[in-house]
Amino acid sequence: MKKLSAALVILFAAGSAVFGGGSGQQGKGQVPLVGIAMPETHVQRWQKDGANLKAAVEKRGYRADVAYGDADQNQQNRQIQTFLTNGAKLLIVANVNDGVGAAIADAARDKVPVIAYDRLIMNSGDYDYYITFNNFKVGQFQGQGIEEGLNLRSATPDSPKYITLFAGSPTDNNAKFFFDGAMSVLKPYVDKGVLKVVGPYPPDSSDNANFQRIATENWQAPVAKTRMENLLNGDAAGVTLDAILAPNDTLARAIIEACLADAKYNKDAGGKLPVITGQDAEFASALSIKNGQQYMTVFKDTNKLAEAAVILADQVIKGETPNIPGATLASGNLASIGNTGKKTVKAYLLEPVIIKQGNVNVPVDAGFYSASEAEQLK
Repeated sequence: MKKLSAALVILFAAGSAVFGGGSGQQGKGQVPLVGIAMPETHVQRWQKDGANLKAAVEKRGYRADVAYGDADQNQQNRQIQTFLTNGAKLLIVANVNDGVGAAIADAARDKVPVIAYDRLIMNSGDYDYYITFNNFKVGQFQGQGIEEGLNLRSATPDSPKYITLFAGSPTDNNAKFFFDGAMSVLKPYVDKGVLKVVGPYPPDSSDNANFQRIATENWQAPVAKTRMENLLNGDAAGVTLDAILAPNDTLARAIIEACLADAKYNKDAGGKLPVITGQDAEFASALSIKNGQQYMTVFKDTNKLAEAAVILADQVIKGETPNIPGATLASGNLASIGNTGKKTVKAYLLEPVIIKQGNVNVPVDAGFYSASEAEQLK
């Protein structure tokens, strides 16, 4: 009996050695863990990005944990701490806001590399890599969509077009690049008097007071819808808007919903929707474009972004010099895309594609949608 008890003690100790060892310790020979922190689920693309990243990480032979922050930076910080406690060898982070800096500093303390994913982590010098799309070009595409949709090249001050402006979350640095890219196209027409801005008008994102007035907290659709309703009953009550600069598809659809409640913009009441922009090529917006409501979107193939991010992660873990097919290292004026305010990180950029009614097939052909969704867009 004593021999049996001794054997059980030995077995228990062995089991503790296998299943214990948390607190940042990766078991000997255990497959390395990559922690993936996504900001929220209310924007459709982040759910898809999280799934794509996890699949790509596991395809390369690593373990992957994915967490969604529900637009709460404190919650995301706790999730990142859990990744570190569980021994993550690298983090891929799309942050909620700048408050992520404390968690990134903890990763640096633990010598865990961080890749900022599609959102630059501002005011931090504790990481070295950022991967995204050319977000200034995304904004340029939105401006060009309005330029084309309103035929601004032929417009005159005697018969100006009317536009109102929306921007993304003030805590997302990308929102500034989107807006500045769009205004690089639109501002010359405002200066000529052929395009009139209804409501607040920041010429670029450096006009912080007015940029805050058009920004949309946490990219929340209800916030954009309420602001559009207020505009229709206020500054825009006496004019018919020809265009609305909407920074992404989720907000574009909320803005369209608000406009359709106004007879001036409802087709069934004899009205016409303004030219409304977007980005992300979400299925609901692609269908809206096909049906003649939303004017355009920008396709950022997040399948490719996820794959590129994981290639970068694999190379960083292995100590290799990054070389990512389909991505270019930002240089020259574009290098500022990686300026966190504390340092300039290496920013790897993928190219976006403008999508209008005539080429909705592009994301379809790229396998961006489910089979049933793709069928509806054909």
